[in-house]
Amino acid sequence: IFTFSVSAVTYEQLKAMLANHSVQLFDVRNPDEFQGGRIPDSVNIPLGQLEESLKLPPQQFQLQFGVKAPEKEDDNIVFHCRSGKRSLTALEIAHRLGFSKARHYAGGYIDWEQREKK
Repeated sequence: IFTFSVSAVTYEQLKAMLANHSVQLFDVRNPDEFQGGRIPDSVNIPLGQLEESLKLPPQQFQLQFGVKAPEKEDDNIVFHCRSGKRSLTALEIAHRLGFSKARHYAGGYIDWEQREKK
């Protein structure tokens, strides 16, 4: 059983990672939600496509999503959705596939948007 508490990043941590360009941020919401507003530098992989996407050969992943494919050892993989439910599912999928250091932004886009408006 995973302890998911260690697998969450805060808004502040995410801001710092984005500032340092040291994050692979995957938005698992639907494309229409993504179009409606997104966190900068995030890549949209809808939850329903996540498992097959993470199994793609690296070249194919890069062609499809325009970013380098995440590697299983990477400790800067972060998933997010609207409110933290889907990203938790994404985390379970990623961990099951061997991306053991992947995390999620539990606050999701709702939290991000509220904090960015301040």
